[in-house]
Amino acid sequence: MDGAGLRAICLGLPGAFEDFPFGPEASVFKVRGRPGPAKMFALADLGAEPLSISLKCEPELALQLRAAHPEITGAYHMNKTHWNGVLCNGSLDDGMIRDMIEDSYDLVVAGLPKRDQEALGWAGLSREGG
Repeated sequence: MDGAGLRAICLGLPGAFEDFPFGPEASVFKVRGRPGPAKMFALADLGAEPLSISLKCEPELALQLRAAHPEITGAYHMNKTHWNGVLCNGSLDDGMIRDMIEDSYDLVVAGLPKRDQEALGWAGLSREGG
């Protein structure tokens, strides 16, 4: 997975856009609820070596993923209970990274008002128990 691939996955989600509130090197991917503020679901320096991305995650699942994969840790400068840092160095399958991005997006959209969820065409959490 490279920076262009991460950007494409994030921007391919309904209502997603890229913002740079922390400077030009930090891509922040958000989804906007109307009329409320946009909510972040991913953060990455897409030009960094090694490439990594911060993603929202359910706390229990975050711990399980960290225990199973050394490439997944608590996200730097984020609430480590709810955010994972994912190293994109080729050790993790691209499909797994895509799933984690989609899960992060789902968690954020789940917190938006129902009318905003419907406007995005969101059908609900795709995970068991979500």
